[in-house]
Amino acid sequence: MSLQRRVVVTGTGLVTPLGSGVEANWRGLLAGRTGIERHERAGLPEYLQFFGQVKGLERPNGIPANMAGQVRFLNRGSVLGFEAAKEAVERSSIDLSTVPRERRSLVIASGDLTKVGYEFMHPALKDATKHVEKGADLSILNKSAMNKVNPFFLLESISNNLFSFLSAVLEFMGPNTSLASLSPCGAHALELACRKISAAEADVALAVGCGCWITEVPMYEMDGLGILSKCRHGAASFRPLDRARDGFIAAEGGAAILIEDNERAKARGARILAEIKGFGNCIEVPQAKGLSVPEQISKNSINAALEDGAVDWRDLAFICPHGSGTRKGDRSELNSIAQIMGAPKDDVPVCALKAYTGHMGAASDICEVILGIAAINEGLVPGTLNFSKTEAAFEGMGISASTREARGRSFLSVSYGIIGQCSSVLVEGRAR
Repeated sequence: MSLQRRVVVTGTGLVTPLGSGVEANWRGLLAGRTGIERHERAGLPEYLQFFGQVKGLERPNGIPANMAGQVRFLNRGSVLGFEAAKEAVERSSIDLSTVPRERRSLVIASGDLTKVGYEFMHPALKDATKHVEKGADLSILNKSAMNKVNPFFLLESISNNLFSFLSAVLEFMGPNTSLASLSPCGAHALELACRKISAAEADVALAVGCGCWITEVPMYEMDGLGILSKCRHGAASFRPLDRARDGFIAAEGGAAILIEDNERAKARGARILAEIKGFGNCIEVPQAKGLSVPEQISKNSINAALEDGAVDWRDLAFICPHGSGTRKGDRSELNSIAQIMGAPKDDVPVCALKAYTGHMGAASDICEVILGIAAINEGLVPGTLNFSKTEAAFEGMGISASTREARGRSFLSVSYGIIGQCSSVLVEGRAR
């Protein structure tokens, strides 16, 4: 990065539909498995019965006694994010007591949509409308809500739901914030955390992404936007970069990365997993109506990250695009990569990872950085699950369903958001 201190990754944590823990997720990727399954839901169309759900985790584990009473305020995404954060700290083997609390930075990216449907208001609304579709009687609504609505619904709904809880449990009291900017905000959180280390404002930082997109109302809303797959081929319908793609399949999950100043990490004998070399953040507002994708946004973001990290694209082991599986989005990303290379060619492999877990919103881009680190340190390029053949315009690009040997030690992870946000992260693995 183009700031003062080098930033290294010493701990990672994952809780996804593919598995709980980084190792479980990596094994699942190597085995070519997906965490997406069919879940029976009465009244929903068949294609909304497919999503990625984390199994066997309803409440966070290892909560200090003085914080146990606060657990009931956590929403679903926060539970998953907390578990991922805890694993990242544990895997780093850091003794936090050696780091002053005010030198510990925390940045959280949240994308939990479980309360969007306002189901908790339904009993009071039924009273206020007398079970007839009409405007609610506000006085009745107020009285009924006092008795039938959980008064803590606001705490469960706000985007910084996990923030104060996690900072209190881990005592990260230094530079901190929480973000909510849909898909790219996990990468944004990682960048902000890195800059706190690089600028010597903190010695240790934790970037966390968490989210849940699998409740009914958010899924209907995303379907209304035309970005969900119709799941005509079941769980295998999520086909990033493939010519037969028709959208993504939603999921839930948590991902976390613990980073440190390089010199401090080496001094304590930490196992350094990777170095964060650069970032590229861009936004471009599309001129066309609807959810059109700006054609240059990914190209600009990738070039900015490469310039920030002083790396030539030819030296990359692979590029991991956002790969949401939408027609316009994937085409725009592949166009950008082809323009950077000068033509659609296989000089640098391209792989998309969301089909392994489902699209987890704010957790996905941090998850993909973590899986990318695991891959680069094993000397591998991950396969793109469910990929068969790309569009004719991109034939010759290095996209494969199979895991391959990697050349080089650096990779790019790209995250794109609806209406023109794009963030790229440049990562270098440890020496092999």
